[in-house]
Amino acid sequence: MNKTPRSGARVPFWLRWLVPVLLVFTWLAIAGIGGPTFGRLEEVSSNDQASFLPAGAEATAAQDWQAKFRDTDEIPAVIVIESDSAFTPAQLGEVAALKGDLEAVGAGSTVIGPIPSEDGKAVQFVVPIDSAGEVKEMVAELREEVQASAPEGMQTFVTGPAGLTADLVSAFAGIDGILLLVALGAVFLILLIVYRSLLLPIAVLFTSVFALCAAILLVFGMAKLGWIQLNGQSQGILSILVIGAATDYALLYVARFREALTHTTNRTAAVLTAWKNSWEPIVASGATVIIALLCLLFSDLNSNKALGPVAAAGILCSLFAALTLLPALMALLGRAAFWPFVPKLLPETEREPELVTGLEGQKGVWRATGSLVSRRPRTVWIASVLLLLVASAGVLQLKANGVPQTDVILTASNAVDGQDALARHFDAGSGSPAVIVADEAKAQEVLEQTKATDGVGDAYLLADGGVPITGAPAAPGAPAAPTEPAVRDGKVLINATLNFAADSNEAEDVVVALREDLKKIDDGALVGGVTATALDTNTTAQRDLVTIIPVVLAVILVILMLLLRSVLAPVLLVASVVLSYGAAMGVSAIVFNNVFGFPGADATVPLFGFVFLVALGVDYNIFLMSRVREESLKHGTRAGVLRGLGVTGGVITSAGVVLAATFAALGVIPIMFLVQLAFIVAFGVLLDTVLVRSLLVPALAYDIGPRIWWPSKLGRPEADAAARTLPAAEPEAAEAGIR
Repeated sequence: MNKTPRSGARVPFWLRWLVPVLLVFTWLAIAGIGGPTFGRLEEVSSNDQASFLPAGAEATAAQDWQAKFRDTDEIPAVIVIESDSAFTPAQLGEVAALKGDLEAVGAGSTVIGPIPSEDGKAVQFVVPIDSAGEVKEMVAELREEVQASAPEGMQTFVTGPAGLTADLVSAFAGIDGILLLVALGAVFLILLIVYRSLLLPIAVLFTSVFALCAAILLVFGMAKLGWIQLNGQSQGILSILVIGAATDYALLYVARFREALTHTTNRTAAVLTAWKNSWEPIVASGATVIIALLCLLFSDLNSNKALGPVAAAGILCSLFAALTLLPALMALLGRAAFWPFVPKLLPETEREPELVTGLEGQKGVWRATGSLVSRRPRTVWIASVLLLLVASAGVLQLKANGVPQTDVILTASNAVDGQDALARHFDAGSGSPAVIVADEAKAQEVLEQTKATDGVGDAYLLADGGVPITGAPAAPGAPAAPTEPAVRDGKVLINATLNFAADSNEAEDVVVALREDLKKIDDGALVGGVTATALDTNTTAQRDLVTIIPVVLAVILVILMLLLRSVLAPVLLVASVVLSYGAAMGVSAIVFNNVFGFPGADATVPLFGFVFLVALGVDYNIFLMSRVREESLKHGTRAGVLRGLGVTGGVITSAGVVLAATFAALGVIPIMFLVQLAFIVAFGVLLDTVLVRSLLVPALAYDIGPRIWWPSKLGRPEADAAARTLPAAEPEAAEAGIR
């Protein structure tokens, strides 16, 4: 422990009061601006498919071409009116009268329909909606209009891309309020149990909330400038990540502050000592997570690229809050922060215990854990590895190849029910056709090949306004159908209605076949649409997994080597968190399939799970091993391992429980991706905290001994022996001699 002034030492007024007060008021100003900005995130946020599209995929290129064929950016709403029996002529006339009202609500181009089903029990309209407007509100208006005007006793649905987007936005509605309240409530309860104090949990929560306000302000600015594409998914993860990370860093600082208060009665000296002893692991931990998150910029998915800088900004603000606001609050509160269990000043002889085994001065569960590690280190780490390997076997059951869009929303959805109604009465892909961009000179050949492809129900060229050219004679009294396709820069559009639901695996197989067949006729042909977008998103996500994982591991390895001045220890730490990640994914796969009954997992789930679990798992190893190295400099490696385990055990376990609880709060948002990510990270963090950091890593380090620090001087037997003989009051001499 670094020497600190006793109670009689004079501390300048500016350091004792002025600096802390200025820091607190600075953060109050940031919160005052950033807090209200929370409600403005919708201005720069989008939950439509474009915010998730793979940047360089064929479906994205096709969408760009589609935009050239229309005056506004429209997405279709598919209206289905269903009856238990066949429609009568009078009912059909009543339904047909809806067309004018639907055009007024949609505010897009011409409404297509009514289109009766072959069995006569359903009628369909396709209503283009201007996506520049409020899609959720327009879909709600359509639902009200159709429900009020449809013949009595019939079921009405508004589905298709617009309906699904509206219901997705509604599912994300809890991001701003419910999610944050649940997360903060869980953290506050845990902190009350850990500290048995009222002021300290409030100070830690203030730190987390103010960090979130700063992060929101930063993210809003980046989105406003067009640097990032913000969506509800990244917005929810930002809140959880900032609350969890800021609390974790705060717990580490508070543990050091409490320890410092047992060595001095001067609260300012204790604040500075705690800051000096905690800034390095906190900064190393935050840098690890930030750089790991920024590796998502290598992704070709827009949603991943957006999450990287958004989450990294959150961690950066958490770092600054934990290292500035919290120390300022502790400087003002002093020992009162821990009331009624105020830390007492220890006698001089008890402040730096002479260690022989490393268990001196420890009590309770961490003494028992240290005793187990010291008595059976090899047995402990081998058993831990075997347990993790067995759990990892469940990865073979993971079905992370995407899920149908209708399964993404976990609550009741009119749009999902409408997709089922479409499948009962129309071609399953009706309302969400595959869109083909072809060369004008080869349009007919491409059209014929499209119609001949297995799985395609119908295909037709599009005229201006998106009106289909069917080739069939117009009905008596109806306006003549257009005969010339729309042409833009030598390209035409073809719509292909598939026989399968647009979000099904069978529909994706048809898109693959279309791409292969059409490129033989027109090598510039593009196949896009809802199905193609889902296919390209899943393919890109799986490719990102292979590309980004090695980059993240390399970055983390370098940071650990710089922090621990070692090669062997970082390699073993990274291997341990990778093994922990595999076990978490294996258990998650079993739970998803057999407990929750999920049909699969989003293709991005393994990558997000990896980035968060590996980066956050390394956090706890940084907290542990940085303290182990500090103690090893004074007492030797094996005693340092047990001492480090004992003094960090409580704080790291508390941090793990806090982070698990905050990520578990994501489960209140009824989106499959967020529920799955909540379980993976919450379970993985607890596994890493309880098993990897408490047993596997300490036992492995104890078994290896001083060689764990290879190739630094601390890894040499003579240096380790020298550290064991140094007086406890001379840690600086040990540090200088061994570096």
